[in-house]
This record gives sequence, C-alpha cells and structure tokens, in this order.
Amino acid sequence: MPAEIVTTDDLREFKIELLREFKRMLKEHHGEPSKRWLKSYEVKELLGVSPGKLQQMRVNGSLPFTKIGGMIFYDYEDIRRMLEENQTKNHSTFSSFR
Repeated sequence: MPAEIVTTDDLREFKIELLREFKRMLKEHHGEPSKRWLKSYEVKELLGVSPGKLQQMRVNGSLPFTKIGGMIFYDYEDIRRMLEENQTKNHSTFSSFR
C-alpha cells in the first residue's frame, strides 16, 4: 500500500470542511436535541436535577409529562417553555448588598 503525504494545506482544508459540517448540523437543530420526547434520565442530565427534584416538578405540575406504561416522557418544548417562564430578569436583589 503506497504512503500518502498529508500537507498543512490538506489539514487546513479538512478543518474548514469539518467546521462547515458542524455549523450546518447546529443550524439544522438550532442547538436543541434532535428528538422531541426525552426520557427522565435525559431531562435530569439536561436540567442538572436529582430524581427527587424531577419527581417534585411532575407532582407540583411545573413540568408536564406523558406516562405510557411505566415509562415517563417529557416534551422538549415544555422544558424550554418552563425555563423561559422561570427565567429571572431582574437582578436588583444583588444591588442591596452594597
């Protein structure tokens, strides 16, 4: 098998192609998961919460879910909406510590 020589120009072109592909993939998915329905372990990882906190969010109604058999599914749009609705917009409490 003959050896191929890889030049710095070849590497530069590869890098450009790779970055183009990453940008295309990010644009295609808007930085969001590629599937709509997430399982509990995925939501815990996404939100950084414990199993107990996730259950509390289901019980108090702050995070809608769908249960099929023994499996619980969460709609990514519901999670995104919950995060937007609970986003803190006023940080004035920190200015009172001066």
